[in-house]
Amino acid sequence: MNTGKYVFSQVVELVNKYEFEKCVKRYYGNHRVRSLNCWNQFIQLFFGQLTSLNSLRDICLVLKAHKGKLYHLGFRQNVVHTTLSRANEKRDWHIFADFGEYLIKLVRPLYSNYPIPNININEEVFALDSTTISLSINLFTWAKGKYSRGAVKMHTLLDLRGSIPSFIFITDGKYHDSNVLDVITPTACAIYLMDKAYVDFAALYRILLANAYFVTRAKNSLKYETIEQNFNIDESTGLRVDKTIMLTVAKSKKLYPEKLRLVEFYDSETDNYLVFLSNNFDITALEIANLYKNRWGIEVFFKWIKQNLTIKKLWGHSENAVKIHLWVAICTYLMIAYIKHVLNSNLSIYEITQILSISVFDKTSIRELLSDTQVNQNVKEFQYDLFANMQ
Repeated sequence: MNTGKYVFSQVVELVNKYEFEKCVKRYYGNHRVRSLNCWNQFIQLFFGQLTSLNSLRDICLVLKAHKGKLYHLGFRQNVVHTTLSRANEKRDWHIFADFGEYLIKLVRPLYSNYPIPNININEEVFALDSTTISLSINLFTWAKGKYSRGAVKMHTLLDLRGSIPSFIFITDGKYHDSNVLDVITPTACAIYLMDKAYVDFAALYRILLANAYFVTRAKNSLKYETIEQNFNIDESTGLRVDKTIMLTVAKSKKLYPEKLRLVEFYDSETDNYLVFLSNNFDITALEIANLYKNRWGIEVFFKWIKQNLTIKKLWGHSENAVKIHLWVAICTYLMIAYIKHVLNSNLSIYEITQILSISVFDKTSIRELLSDTQVNQNVKEFQYDLFANMQ
């Protein structure tokens, strides 16, 4: 990472090309490829995400304008946008998904000791939710959503220690959120935070059988009988009820035959009365409420990737192209999180993204570029120059 290399080249060097090529060989990605191989396809798409470009045409235009630098940036060659588009249509999206899963396994342990606000437990804590990207049903005919509209969903299981996704599943807009619980394999002793959409008692019982825990919102139609109630609660904390229940509806009781914990909490800040369901009887009722409050972290994650990566404007219309696009976006996020840890930077992932996005053609060392001291110095120099020009 010396100063003689472009910033983008230094970033690409941190990407494990050997692991990527293993994913390519697994799906014969470079079979009969003449010009644009999978690696060059990936780094061109990665370049587009890092610089927030809106289309494949924009990516090819920018790279063509800097064609004299391509070799030193790490590109084999620049191609026209139609070549890149065909590659997105035909190359197996599993190549990029597998590489994304490799990055998840690489990055998640690096943030395993990060604290969770107002929570003092050692277990893994995950938030499960999905984000919907609205599409034109005329262009994305495969991506059916509600009310005859087009949509694609990205179901995400987010590790709240460091906000690193541990599971990504991409579907059309009609896929119900709770169905993703059939795809996820619960981790023993982990805690899963979910909203009302995931109240599927058969799936929740599988979480219990896997020796894992869940915290979710109870539906208003929940029917139960009280087995035991804790009257020793401090209402000044917002707690109202903490009791052990059993389901009474025959079908629900058959799907979930064990006891549940029901906690009622009044949030004075939002004037909301919340009812939580959990199978965890070891932590306090207030910890259950605080755990669910941290579920908001996944909403922040979705908002971040939509604002700072190219997610809303997709670079292809087929299902294969869309999945490649979204997985490359996730890989970009994971790579930035990896760079933050490797360089031990005090800057946030957002700040690192903004700096890298406008510095790809610089020859500054990224260690120096992402140093908090260097950033503060640059701000001071800018303020000094501005003041001098005003005199």
